[in-house]
Amino acid sequence: MKIISEKLLEDYTKNFPQGLEEKFSTLCDAQISTESFSFYTSVASVFSSKIEGEEIELDSYIKHKKFGMEFLPDYTKKIDDLYNAYSFAKENTLNKSTIAQAHTLLAKNIVAKNQQGNHRYQNMYITNDEGRIEYVAALPSQVDDEMSKFYDDIECLLKRDLSFVEVFYFASMIHLVFVKIHPWNDGNGRSGRLLEKWFLSEKIGAKSWFVQSEKYYYQNHQLYYDNLRRLGFDYDSLNYSKAMPFLEMLPKSLFL
Repeated sequence: MKIISEKLLEDYTKNFPQGLEEKFSTLCDAQISTESFSFYTSVASVFSSKIEGEEIELDSYIKHKKFGMEFLPDYTKKIDDLYNAYSFAKENTLNKSTIAQAHTLLAKNIVAKNQQGNHRYQNMYITNDEGRIEYVAALPSQVDDEMSKFYDDIECLLKRDLSFVEVFYFASMIHLVFVKIHPWNDGNGRSGRLLEKWFLSEKIGAKSWFVQSEKYYYQNHQLYYDNLRRLGFDYDSLNYSKAMPFLEMLPKSLFL
């Protein structure tokens, strides 16, 4: 592997929750879902957006998406875009081209058209609510090379025969490595959470779309951000040996 670390896999496997594969096998779609409306895609889109500060409630969004109730466009448009990106991912293979296309969909009302699906060429600093810098992402000169490694690793992993535990490990690592590179001008968190679930679905099937990981991350969003921060202040000094608390969050989301 070129960029996605396997160093924690042995310890991760030892601590993986018992019975999780059986728990996964029992997942099923919600009765409210129809051919034209997915409840769990709505859950994913709403809570992934709420992590990014969007003022949206699941009940209102379901009324909008399933029953056609009208709200002000600013209330629903970014969530609609993310819903479309999830719907796109369900129908397409995970690769460099489709990742860019998914970003184009989810970032339609976030970044300028020429930035949709294209790697950034500006510096990227992640700030907290007080305006202090808490993370410096990969430099613009690094992004293309780091993402090339990332795409190659995804291609390699999709070809590999992975156990159930390994699939969860690498799905979380894909999420983590992606957000640490931070290749887009915006929409990185939404993309990372989508890629995590997309990889799950490629390896262990469509039930992956019923995993409420985005909801779990939102309900524990302070811990989610704390675990992201553990690795270091800037991209060049990241220590992936500290990633275990983050990696352990995804399996816990199956118990919602």
